[in-house]
Amino acid sequence: MLALIVITIAVIILFDFTNGFHDASNIVATVIASRAMTPVQAVCVVALFEFLGPLLGGTAVADTIGGFVRLEGIGEQGALVIVLCGILGAVLWNLFTWRYGVPSSSSHALVGGLAGAVMVSVGSDHVLWGLEELKNGHLTGVTKILAALFLSPLLGFVLGFTIHRLARFLLRGAHPSVNRPLRRVQFLTAAGLAFAHGANDAQKSMGIITLVLVTGGMLPEFQVPFWVIVTCASALTLGILSGGWRIVRTVGFGIYKLGPLHAVDAQLTAATVIFSSALAGAPVSTTHVVSSSIMGIGASEHVRAVRWQKAKEIVGAWLVTLPGAGLMAAALCAGARYFLKIL
Repeated sequence: MLALIVITIAVIILFDFTNGFHDASNIVATVIASRAMTPVQAVCVVALFEFLGPLLGGTAVADTIGGFVRLEGIGEQGALVIVLCGILGAVLWNLFTWRYGVPSSSSHALVGGLAGAVMVSVGSDHVLWGLEELKNGHLTGVTKILAALFLSPLLGFVLGFTIHRLARFLLRGAHPSVNRPLRRVQFLTAAGLAFAHGANDAQKSMGIITLVLVTGGMLPEFQVPFWVIVTCASALTLGILSGGWRIVRTVGFGIYKLGPLHAVDAQLTAATVIFSSALAGAPVSTTHVVSSSIMGIGASEHVRAVRWQKAKEIVGAWLVTLPGAGLMAAALCAGARYFLKIL
């Protein structure tokens, strides 16, 4: 049993690592595209604040992610195998989309993988959907997660549109030399976005590891240990340092031609949405928020200049991530049942 717990936690840490080079590349995309930093500078700044985000950002998102599936009454071994298959499904989806430079959502992959593994193994009644609570005006479980994942891009688009319009008004008639301080400001806005991303995204893995520890009898109650926070922060940071340049090209150059002001506004918008969501315990996708922020900024300036075809491709990837990761996890669970006689 201990070996299964260790293997499951190792795979979750691997997911956190793939999340780093997959999702966090969206953060460095804007600063690189606007020539505010070199790739090495961008990665170093982002990595530092990504590490600090989980340490200082609380555990509200971890509590949400750790509570949307119910594993009681399944048996320790079966529950751990379900979590393992769910996370492996998310990892495989991350690697698949990274290979082809598709900026899909690691958050969607995680939720889809876990939900798919649970439903195919023990039924949908072990997923906390939150529909009954919604009738009473409370967002919980899958309902809360999906609401955050789908509404945050809309908020990013609207806020990006508004902030850029306001910034252009304030800087109307400014000399082109204003681009120099705008590039310097991006050291702060990129750091803020990295901190917000770390505070939100690393918590997802923290929540699942804590769920594993509780399920395996290693913890008496759901409370995220400090070593789990440090481990997830480290894995996410190492993932950032490893690259993700295919997605940088898609987000930084494929949606709208970014200048220094666009990049500052995109980073400010995304940081605001992501960190606010982290405080509310709502897991969001950095890919969604950064991409939609850029679309909103581009639309506020020249609607026709936004490469909407590329945007459609990204939205299409978003829509297939939940079922795609879910199917991968379901297939792994079916394999565990057939070949290993588990579940």
